[in-house]
Amino acid sequence: MKKLVVNKTAECMACLECVRACSTAFYKEFNEDLSCIRIVAKGAGAKPMTCIQCGKCMKVCEAGAITQNPKTGVYMINKKLCTSCGKCVEICPMKVMVAPAEGPTSKCISCGICAKACPMGILEIVEK
Repeated sequence: MKKLVVNKTAECMACLECVRACSTAFYKEFNEDLSCIRIVAKGAGAKPMTCIQCGKCMKVCEAGAITQNPKTGVYMINKKLCTSCGKCVEICPMKVMVAPAEGPTSKCISCGICAKACPMGILEIVEK
């Protein structure tokens, strides 16, 4: 399974470059609410929150818009089938689903854009 993971030995400096890269790549603007990665406070530092590819979103999708790619294991949203009901957003344990004001919901597809943008090397795509 292809997965975006956080390197626990490195320290996040909350520069938001990963957030910028994600929202810009998929929505053509820097907007924290349109990024599939979140930076949250953790003690005196910060921690990136990423999709753990748990599949809970797929289980609650009544439209059948979320499926798991059999080759990579990544859960993906078929934007043509998505009804923007928000059930997947509510169930996401990491709170990283994106529900834009208009249009379908989106989620991390483990593309690695955020990992490439991280100056600290905290994020990486791995095969698990």
